[in-house]
Amino acid sequence: MSNKYIQTNIRHLRKLKGFSQEHFAEELKWTRSMVGSYEEGRSEPPIDKLIELSAYFEIPIDILIKNNLSLAKETSFIEVGNKRVLFPITVNEKNEDLIEIIPTETTAGYLNGYADPEYIEQLQKIKLPFLPTGTHRAFPIKGDSMLPVKDGSFIVAKFIEDINDVKDGRTYVVLTKEDGLVYKRVYNRIKDRKSLLLYSDNKKYAPYEVKIEDVLELWQFTCCINTQEYSKEELKLSSIINMFQELKVELKSISNFNDLAP
Repeated sequence: MSNKYIQTNIRHLRKLKGFSQEHFAEELKWTRSMVGSYEEGRSEPPIDKLIELSAYFEIPIDILIKNNLSLAKETSFIEVGNKRVLFPITVNEKNEDLIEIIPTETTAGYLNGYADPEYIEQLQKIKLPFLPTGTHRAFPIKGDSMLPVKDGSFIVAKFIEDINDVKDGRTYVVLTKEDGLVYKRVYNRIKDRKSLLLYSDNKKYAPYEVKIEDVLELWQFTCCINTQEYSKEELKLSSIINMFQELKVELKSISNFNDLAP
């Protein structure tokens, strides 16, 4: 077996733990010379050693051998069903988190590449120093389901590690197995229905339910970057919508879902 990533990944994972080669060898019940040989590429670990690495770090073997884990700030994972999936984070030369921009033309590709450090690495990135602490990405908005957010805008959102932290009525970018990326107003129904309710602010679109096992990633709204200027009419509409939301007025279309929504 010849693999271009495994030696880099072993060294990277060891350093993330803060271990010397000797300490790392003791943890895995290997020899120090074995660790050095793997990290320097003089030999490659056989399948039994890969299984031991996989078990120790709780990382699937395919991620260990198919991805360059050193492209991420740290090795971070989320649970998808009973499988741990790599969640890469990139940084600049000052070790500051960068905001990856998901391009409009390749939104569909995010469903396949969201857990791949190489895919994330090739995305364009920006730094917004005013953002709160956390990992952020910028997602393109298509269509008119979340008016007054315009088609072509970008939602900058913060990664939510625990789906149980969803707050009713807040807006989120949701990555699902079936629909890919969507931006919706979300209601938490995990306790009673093991699902999330997704609502569009444009009420011509019906709300729908997503089971939590189908949710791959969840990102909470932080700010919106508009690429087009608002007209006076649109600004008036935005003010009216915000007023209703702040007053917590129940819209008629939501009342049709009293058995599900608050």
